[in-house]
Amino acid sequence: MATSSTRTGRTRREPLDRRIAGAPISWGVCEVPGWGYQMEPSRVLSEMQALGLAATEFGPDGFLPDDPMEKCELLSAHSLRAVGGFVPLVLHDRSLDPHDDVERALKGFAAAGAGVLVVAAATGLEGYDQRPELGQDDWTVVLQNLDRVVRQAADVGVTATLHPHVGTVVESQEEVWRVIEGSNVPLCLDTGHLLIGGTDPADLARQVSDRIAHTHLKDVDASWARRVRSREVAYTDAVRQGMYRRLGAGDVDIAGIVAVLESSGYQGWYVMEQDTILTSAPDDEGPVVDVRAGVEFLRGLG
Repeated sequence: MATSSTRTGRTRREPLDRRIAGAPISWGVCEVPGWGYQMEPSRVLSEMQALGLAATEFGPDGFLPDDPMEKCELLSAHSLRAVGGFVPLVLHDRSLDPHDDVERALKGFAAAGAGVLVVAAATGLEGYDQRPELGQDDWTVVLQNLDRVVRQAADVGVTATLHPHVGTVVESQEEVWRVIEGSNVPLCLDTGHLLIGGTDPADLARQVSDRIAHTHLKDVDASWARRVRSREVAYTDAVRQGMYRRLGAGDVDIAGIVAVLESSGYQGWYVMEQDTILTSAPDDEGPVVDVRAGVEFLRGLG
């Protein structure tokens, strides 16, 4: 969490502008094979630093050094703290125990001083353009595994959150509420994926603000979201065609969501995470233009 301690031992919330973090996906860096051109860490981190971001998520395996100390040193050289990162896990298959994968991730997180494990309930398929239908037994396994992951992370001082995500087994509004009502896992409020999946993120923030431990801020064109939700267009194609908009320029009530979270006492990060696909190395400023606009918009709310 983005908090600091007072002399009384209580935590006090840091100002909003000190809780704005980056994510490599905003620069087109993604774990999906064939996603697009992958920018070098040196440029991505330098641009985060120039924007005055306080921290960053790790990005996919291989983007930052595997060794936690080397990772910390690289981030520190760019005046960035470690938030944590996105870890897809297959949680619905009884034959696959996520314990070892979680343990491996947590060792790196704890050593790097990162406090948030962002779990996606992966399908086991490549990419985010298709997904299986789960039966009741599958859902029982998902919910049990989520609670196990929460306890496992808490044992090393890390907060595990569940990230509803297009193309995973927790995408739709019904599935989001199934998780809320059937498990104790905190939520990563991803404003874009929720809207695309059919959940109003502002309404969800109002209803379950106490369950939200992490926030990914995206703005979305609602007409593209409807086409993805109806399976008229594949998610990846919609991203490529510009479904995501600069913060404040789409159909997500970003200002309202931030107001709800701040008034509820939310102490976590606001991660600037606009999924981007690059076809080649940028020959101009590139993705940082949109991230800069989003940061300025968010700071204006603070």
